Order: sequence, then C-alpha cells, then structure tokens
Amino acid sequence: MEKVYRGILAHRRLVVVLFVAVALACARLVPLVKVNYDMVDYLPPEAQSTTAVQLMEEEFPQSIPNANVMVRNVDVARALVLKQQIAAVPGVEDVMWLDDVADVAVPLEAQDPVLVESYYKNGNALFQVTVTEGEEADAIAALRNLVDAEGAGNAVSGEAMDTGQMQMSMIEQVMMACAILVPVIVLLLVLSTSSWIEPVLFLGAIGVSILINMGTNFFLGGVSFVTNSVSPILQLAVSLDYAIFLLHAFAAERKTAATLEDAMARAMKASASTIAASAVTTLFGFGALAFMQFQIGADLGLNLVKGIVLSFFTVMVFLPALTLCLTRAIDRTTHRPLLPSFKNVGRPLAKVRPVALALVAVLVVPAFLAQSSVVFTYQNSLPDPNLRPGADTLAVQEEFGRQNAMVVLVPRGNVAAEAALSDDLAALDNITGVMGYAATVGAEIPPEFLDAAITEQFYSPHYARIIAYLDADYESDEAFAAVEAVEQAAGRYYDEFYTAGQSANLYDMRAIVSVDNVVVAVVAVVAIFLVVALTFRSVGLPLVLLLAIESGIWVNLAIPYFTGTTVNFIGYLVVNTVQLGATIDYGILLTTHYLAHRRLQPARQAVFAALGETFPSLLVSAGILASAGFALALSSAIAAVSSLGLLLGRGALISLVMVTCFLPALLVYGDGFIRRTTWRAGFFTGKGGGTGAEGGCGNGGDGSAGHFTSNNGGAAALAAESGEGR
Repeated sequence: MEKVYRGILAHRRLVVVLFVAVALACARLVPLVKVNYDMVDYLPPEAQSTTAVQLMEEEFPQSIPNANVMVRNVDVARALVLKQQIAAVPGVEDVMWLDDVADVAVPLEAQDPVLVESYYKNGNALFQVTVTEGEEADAIAALRNLVDAEGAGNAVSGEAMDTGQMQMSMIEQVMMACAILVPVIVLLLVLSTSSWIEPVLFLGAIGVSILINMGTNFFLGGVSFVTNSVSPILQLAVSLDYAIFLLHAFAAERKTAATLEDAMARAMKASASTIAASAVTTLFGFGALAFMQFQIGADLGLNLVKGIVLSFFTVMVFLPALTLCLTRAIDRTTHRPLLPSFKNVGRPLAKVRPVALALVAVLVVPAFLAQSSVVFTYQNSLPDPNLRPGADTLAVQEEFGRQNAMVVLVPRGNVAAEAALSDDLAALDNITGVMGYAATVGAEIPPEFLDAAITEQFYSPHYARIIAYLDADYESDEAFAAVEAVEQAAGRYYDEFYTAGQSANLYDMRAIVSVDNVVVAVVAVVAIFLVVALTFRSVGLPLVLLLAIESGIWVNLAIPYFTGTTVNFIGYLVVNTVQLGATIDYGILLTTHYLAHRRLQPARQAVFAALGETFPSLLVSAGILASAGFALALSSAIAAVSSLGLLLGRGALISLVMVTCFLPALLVYGDGFIRRTTWRAGFFTGKGGGTGAEGGCGNGGDGSAGHFTSNNGGAAALAAESGEGR
C-alpha cells in the first residue's frame, strides 16, 4: 500500500483537481435529484394499503383528492366558474365539487343535506383537488394566489399542501441547519487543532465527499425527503473525525520524518486501519437500517453507507494531497493549543465512577422497558395557526370538519353487496359520508345507462371504489378505530378488499414499527459486536462496549416516555442505530488507549491515563455530533427530521457521559472477566507477566492509536499523582 500512498502524494495536484472537478460536477446534479415526499411509497410492498394505491393507479383514471380549496361567500354559479379556473392551474389533475355528485340545477334545499354540506355550506364552497405528484409546491402556490384574489379568509389545505410546504422550505431548512452547525464545528476544530487553516482542510475534505454523495443520488433515481435533509448533516458530523485522525497522525510523523512526503505516507499507513475500523462500525450501524420493512430506512441507511465510504476515500486520497499542497499555509497559521490539558481528568471522573455504575444499574431496566412503550406519531406536519398552512387547515376544519377520505376497493359485480357495505359504512362512528355508485347514484340504476365520466369515478374494469369520509384527525385513536371498523365491515361482504388513504396508510405504518424496531436493533448490535470482537480479539470487550452505548440509547429513548411527550416513529427507529453506529467509536477510542496502558500497569492506572489522552477527542467528537443533531431539531419543521435531530443531539451527550463515566467503571470492575475473554490479552499483573509483545488490543476506532506516545513511566507518574494506583 505504501506505493499507492506515495503515488497519490507524487501526483497530488492532479488528485486535488480531479476530486474538485468531480465535486463540482456532482454539485450541478444536486438540484436535479428527485426528492420523494410521499411516505406511502416506502411502505413494504406486501402492505395492503400499498396494494390499494397501486390498484387505483392502474385501474382508475382519477386519483384520490389530496388538497382542499375553500372559497367563502360564493353562489353556485360562481363556484362552477372557480372550479374551471382551479382545473386550469398547472399541476392540477382533477377537481371535484357538488356538481359531480348531485344535480345543481335542482334546488339544494330539496337534496340530501349531508351530501350538499360536504361541498357547499353557509355560502362557502369546498373543492376537492388532485395535485400531480412532484408539482405540489408550484400548484399550491398558484391555488393560493387564485383564492386570495377572490377575497380574504379563503384557504388551501390537505396532503398536497403539506408536501408543497416541505418542498418550498426544504432548502431553507438545510441551509439553516448548516448556518447553525458550521460555526460550532469551526469553533470546536479551532480549539482542538494547532493551525487556523486546519479546520478549513477538515471541512473541505468532508464537504467534497458530501457533494459527491448528494450528486450521485441522481443516478439512484432520487431519495426521500428524510435522507435529503439528514444525510449531509450526519455524514459531516460522523466522518469529520476521519480527517482529524489523519492530520493528527501527520503532525506526529512530521517530528521524525525526513520529508513532508515521508511524513504523510507514514501517517496514511498508520491511520488507514484505524480510520477503516471507525468507518466500518459506523457503516454497519447505518447499514442495519436497510433491514427495516419500512423502506425509508433502506433509503437513508444505504445513502449514509455510501457517504461513509466516500468520506473514507476522500480522507485517504484527497485530504493528504490537499494537505501537502497547503503545508506552507498550515505552518504559517499555527497557534498554541487553545484547549486546556485534560491529562488529570481521570481524577474527578474516578470519584463519580461508583455512582455512575450504581445509577446505571438502577436505571437500565426501567429505561429499557420505558423506551419500548414510547408513544409514536406518524405524521410529519401538524397545523400551526400562526403560519399560513396551519391557519388554512384549521379554517377548513372549522367550516367543513376534518377532510379525511378513506378508499375501499372491492371486486366489481355485486351491486347489492356494494349497497349493503355503503349502508354499513355510513352507520359507523366518525364516518360523516360515503360516496360510491350505490350510495351516490343508486344501485337500481345500471351503470350502462350513465355517461362514462360518471361511472369511471366509481368503477374500473375489475374493482368498485367506495370513499368514506372520516370526521377524525388522520392520526388519532378515532381514525385508527374507524379503519379497523371499515375493514371489518368490508370483510363481511368480500373475501378480497383493500383500503387506502392517510389514516389507512398510517395504520399500516403503526403495525410495522414494532417489528422494525426489534429487527433493526438486533441486526445493528450483532454486526457491531462482531466487528468489535474481531478488532479487539475479545468476547468480553464488545459486551462491555455495547452495554455502555446501549444503556445510553435506552436512557435517551426512555426520556419521552417519562416526560409524557410523543416521538416521530422515523426519528425513533433511525436514532436507535445511528446513535449506536456513531458513538460506539467513543468507546473504541477509550478502550484502545486503555488496553495499551493495561499491558503496562493496573486497571485503575490504565483508565486514568486513557481518559487523560482521549478526553479532548471524545469531547470534540461528541460536541460535533450533538451540534449536528440540535441543528436539525432547531431548523426543521418536518417532524421526522426534528425528532431525529433532538434524539441524536441528546444521545451524543448521553453517550459521552456513558463512555467517560460508566465505561471506565466496567473496565475497572470487569477487568478479570475482560482478561479471561480476550485472546492473548497480555495484561499487566505486577509479576512481570504483562508485555507489549503479547498484546491483542488491536486497532480501535481512532487514528490516535497509530501515534500513541505515553510511556510507562509517565503513566505511572500520573497514576501516583491521582492516587489511582492504590
């Protein structure tokens, strides 16, 4: 590999030019990447609501309305004109109003009041609009302009409005997250480095890999809105350490190497395996998301895996070349260390070690049970009356009730069964109206006698479509109970039926979450256990490390249960693996240094020395990851993204506490178990039995193992000073 390293350095200018060119090309592709805002597309193929949506797309020309347009103070004639104007808006596929289900030439007072008031009430007209997928932002903006021209108080609401709002605000929210995160990262890097320009190198290297990752999504056909919002921030926060590892190794090698090229080649060789080990643990944590039935996990997980791989190659190829090109600038901008020395941080941490052990022992079981009982939310937006989208939604609900449509597809041919089912649905709680051929036109009228424009709303060649309107929030106990009742009613008349709609989709999501949570957690734990076991050639150490990190995860996820708050299910599912994959490196870093010292001195002294050496790196890494999480939480109005950000930010800090307080206690008090379950541990026994030659500590998740400089005498002096050796 050394020939490869030296080849990269010999052609460093060409390497820099190629990476920058690829990054710029990918930056041009980023705006062209399709972003999918429809959560239904990520339901598993076997979910019945997924089948229902596919059948409707194949069988029926008209889609389910996904937007509501309310215009106040209009008569029927003006409403019919507005209907035509709405239909002419680019991006609008279809518009449904009263004239589609009733004869508006007949006095409205003589018609079914429930049916009429679903579309026209107190002089206000409510149009049900279908907006083309992918064109929501422009169409909703045009619809708002149209209704605003008719007067004040008019509104546009519905699923398409929510999607359009996310489309319009996505770039703004990502930029806001970066505006919060980047200054914090720069500050942390300035404090932890010795050159003013090094933070620019770190951010430049990872920034190039992020651009390449985002741009190459174009060739994958697109990504979900969650991936588009979260992936760049997480990639930056998680992989920034790789650049820090390499440049720290380079700084150490410069002290003894004859030339800059020699120093960088040796630094690349020394840090490659440790950066790879760090990347692999993170990669397996993210990769576990691909095992979710809810396929948004695979979308995010595989994108993050791609990002980690790209970050690894960027740091190992582009960053060394760039650093050598800018070595003079680095040397001219050096400054004294700004962070205080943490070599004696083990002294105060030693005092809290027994307390941490006892506290976690008391909390871990209740936290494990509580985190499995957290109440989830499944929507990504809730109406905020202080903003136009929320005000419009509440205005429509106040005038016409909640517009929650649920579709039931049944085999065509049995008109009597359709009529009976429609009657049963109309009698259910929270069902305010039913629209189907039997309910709207009448079972006694043969479809052949009517115009195709009327019958095709209800019949396809193979299926009949019945729409039930629920007076309940999309996500509520009442809505989910109604979904169950509708399915039970359909099951009385048909062996084959399908349901779709917001509440039906959310109902399916709820059923999937409990299974996904267990599967993803098990896959991540097993994969990381194997990686850590092979890294340290130990069975006990991966158990100790996973217990420390998993305990932090359980405490993090249990907090919403004890505070009585809800958590978006995507944030919950994703953070379970992201926190594990991203923060297990903290434990690996501390353990690597601990094992190196443990071969030379007793456990307490080894922990004291390891904490002194690794605490700055742990503080910076956790600070960056926590800042990334909180930046997402503060900047995003999307529930899945903000929930994930809050959990991740809090989880990074909890993991830091676990690694610096709880893990050292496990290493000290479990020393005998670790020694017996680690192959050729070579631990110091005080009888001359421990030698570095026997050590099997391996490489951890941090490049600092490659330039470990503490010696036995220095460590012993620290231990004696702290009293840890007693």
